[in-house]
Amino acid sequence: MIRLESKGRARALQLLYAWELTGEPALADVASGLARLTGPEPRVLDRAEALAQGVLASLPSIDRAAALAADNWRLSRIATVERNILRLAIHELQRADPDAPPKVVIDEAASMRAET
Repeated sequence: MIRLESKGRARALQLLYAWELTGEPALADVASGLARLTGPEPRVLDRAEALAQGVLASLPSIDRAAALAADNWRLSRIATVERNILRLAIHELQRADPDAPPKVVIDEAASMRAET
């Protein structure tokens, strides 16, 4: 069985991806559309929205951190899925949530990339 936290991260990635591809509309609109496609899972969607909202609230600093770490790569050259996996992982690492230890965040980010 997949943990709630893992499902929330995966759904947050879907939200960020859809948000970026649809021209950066209000996140609530993206979440509403995604919920219609994936079915009602309020706990998962609430967690996903909170994660995605956290990423968007800190997007400039998150993108700066990613750009500094990406030697010889512009963030715009990184594919949309990978860019949003990085954003999500950086956000979770920066907020230092005791329920999301760094090794779990990194492992799940790598797993998300492998699944795409």
